[in-house]
Amino acid sequence: MELPTSCSTESLLSPLQPPSSLLTFSHTLPPLLACVGASMAGGKTKKEKARPAGHTPYQGGISFHKSKGQHILKNPLLVDSIVQKSGIKSTDVILEIGPGTGNLTKKLLEVGKRVIAVEIDARMVLELQRRFQGTPYSNRLQVIQGDVLKTELPYFDICVANIPYQISSPLTFKLLKHQPAFRCAIIMFQREFAMRLVAQPGDKLYCRLTVNTQLLSRVSHLLKVGRNNFRPPPKVDSSVVRIEPRKPPFEVNQKEWDGFLRICFNRKNKTLGSIFRQKSVINLLEKNYKTLQALNLAPAQQGALEDTNDVMDFSDEDIEMDDDGVEDGNAEGEVSEFKKKVLSVLKKAGFEGERSSKLKLQQFLDLLSEFNKDGIHFS
Repeated sequence: MELPTSCSTESLLSPLQPPSSLLTFSHTLPPLLACVGASMAGGKTKKEKARPAGHTPYQGGISFHKSKGQHILKNPLLVDSIVQKSGIKSTDVILEIGPGTGNLTKKLLEVGKRVIAVEIDARMVLELQRRFQGTPYSNRLQVIQGDVLKTELPYFDICVANIPYQISSPLTFKLLKHQPAFRCAIIMFQREFAMRLVAQPGDKLYCRLTVNTQLLSRVSHLLKVGRNNFRPPPKVDSSVVRIEPRKPPFEVNQKEWDGFLRICFNRKNKTLGSIFRQKSVINLLEKNYKTLQALNLAPAQQGALEDTNDVMDFSDEDIEMDDDGVEDGNAEGEVSEFKKKVLSVLKKAGFEGERSSKLKLQQFLDLLSEFNKDGIHFS
């Protein structure tokens, strides 16, 4: 299971194979596959050129690119455990991202109705064709060749994936945006990223990524995976998590939510009273307040997630504002009165002395609601 992202599909296609994003087993295998098969069977092949550093040979003659996140899961017991914890039904359509050489694919085909595998590497696609063509599974496996981040995903019930570290965040939220909502996703992440997703208030790794993910889904940690379970082994350990989209999702304006969390997690260990006293925060909120008052408008409530990826920031790094620690001074007039208004909301709601690092999801939702009731908006 792996999924490189930095190389284009077109550059990987064999000149003997017509470009196509959808591959089925009705195609005649191109001659290139014969070379792969011969190598696997111990047949003679042309002398290989020296491999660049960072490439690890597979027994079938395929070099894995570490820089592109190609790490094949090799432990059969771990594969079995992932399938078991997925809770797959015999009627399920399974989306597998980064099937690689098909070790997990075979297990998924044994328990599910159909597998749709998305793979960017043409060499791996050929290996999947070779492995499953002529087997009872061939008519239940669909291979889509392309970059999963740019591919329109079909309907599926369950997603199973081993995610290259560099696309963890965008892929997670691409899946959570997918409609109709799937039942669950079982995903292998770099361990630290996984622990950010499942972090609880008070944990060191609790951050905006955590709260954004938990706004859209329920996340649980399933198992830790050591680096030696992969070929080639990555530099860090991994974890498998289960992600279940919330049905129905919270009714919240995504732009409001994103702007609100950016401020709250500006130095997450400081009190909210201190953060909302900053001059930059007061100026921003006052500008929004005056604009909306002049237009007699308020941001509409949105429960749908159709624009989620465009308005929410899903990075796993918290933002620090440029003038952190600089409070709005004793300016006279509207600015001072507006500052009092903002701090009054915090105090009445009981959040002035609270810290974002220790607030639960529902508390963030409650505080945003209190601000909105007083006409204070974040977008």
